[in-house]
Amino acid sequence: MSTELSFNRRDWGTQPPYLHAEYKSTARRGPTRPLVPIVSSLSEVTGPVYGHESVGELDSDLTKNGAKDGEPLGERIIVTGRVLDEDGRPVPNTLIEIWQANAAGRYIHVVDQHDAPIDPNFFGGGRCLTDADGAYRFYTVRPGAYPWGNHFNAWRPNHIHLSLFGPAFATRLVTQMYFPGDPLLDLDPIYQGTPEAARGSLVARFDIETTEPEFALGYVFDIVLRGRGATPMEG
Repeated sequence: MSTELSFNRRDWGTQPPYLHAEYKSTARRGPTRPLVPIVSSLSEVTGPVYGHESVGELDSDLTKNGAKDGEPLGERIIVTGRVLDEDGRPVPNTLIEIWQANAAGRYIHVVDQHDAPIDPNFFGGGRCLTDADGAYRFYTVRPGAYPWGNHFNAWRPNHIHLSLFGPAFATRLVTQMYFPGDPLLDLDPIYQGTPEAARGSLVARFDIETTEPEFALGYVFDIVLRGRGATPMEG
């Protein structure tokens, strides 16, 4: 897996800029001077790696891994896909972590003070490893939209955060998955800050074959790590 620390090789045709005026927090956290590439040492390219060896049986099922007294509320969904390189080859043994708001649009986090209910049976995080075919699979609930204060009447579209860890400490990439047909996408500066030609790769595809009868709707979200078809990543 490549890393966004390879600054000089960032493909600006597919990747969002570090600074995007409409996404106000980028002005506070984005770099304002030319980035300085640092040659990786042996420690960065060989390890350590966190979590690969300790993925539990329920870690990929968010409908169960946070349950205390029943199942979480909301529409159950399945999120699956493959992690691929620029030539369409699978990338196995990639640790994928996801986190999201609950069905009401609330995170389990002290900073989230949105006036929406906390679901005691939904933790909102999970992880899994890609298999030999680069495939991953999560069971969860569809996250709700929530206000985020970036501008007047600002609401984030329904989305799931994904973090991918490769074979070494420095190989981490982070992206977001959106849902088809969400009217908030046209108003969201994070989504709109992505080059127009690449925005579609951030939107999952509904898939009736992935859908499990009488249980959960299925969505497919493939992640391409490099090249002209790379999935947009957060800087």
